[in-house]
Amino acid sequence: MRLLGLDPGTKTIGLAISDGGFMVASPIGTIRRSKFMKDAEELAAVCKERDVGGLIMGLPVNMDGTEGPRCQSVRQLAQNLVDKAGFTQPIAFWDERLSTSAVERFLVGEADMTRKRRADVVDKMAAAYILQGALDALANQTADPTPELPPTL
Repeated sequence: MRLLGLDPGTKTIGLAISDGGFMVASPIGTIRRSKFMKDAEELAAVCKERDVGGLIMGLPVNMDGTEGPRCQSVRQLAQNLVDKAGFTQPIAFWDERLSTSAVERFLVGEADMTRKRRADVVDKMAAAYILQGALDALANQTADPTPELPPTL
C-alpha cells in the first residue's frame, strides 16, 4: 500500500504518490476539477491503479493557524469522498501553509522554469511537497516499520 497526497485547489487537484516504504513522495499529475462525481471517479481510478491505502490532503491553514473557508472546502471534499463516493481509505490532513510558495520559489530559482511550464507542474509538485512533509513526520514519529497515519477524518 502507498499514500496519495492531494493538493486540492479550486481548478485542479494536484496528486503525488509515496513509495511502498513511506519514504519518498513523487508528483504524478493533476485532476482538472469539474463535477464532484467525475473528480471522485478519477481519484478512485488513481487509488486503484496505484494501490493507495490512505490519502493525505493539504489543508490550507491561515498563517495565524486558524481555519477559514478554504479549509472548510477541503474538509467538505474529504467528507464527500467518504459519504458520496464511498472512499474507504483513511484520510488525513496536513498543514500546507506556504507549500505552493515554496514550490514556486524552487521552480523559479533552482529550475529556472517559464511561467507557462510552472503552471503545468506547480499543483502536482505542491502535492508532493505536502505528502513529503507527512512522510517525514511519520518517519520521525517512530521506528516502527508500519507507522500510523496522522489523525484522520
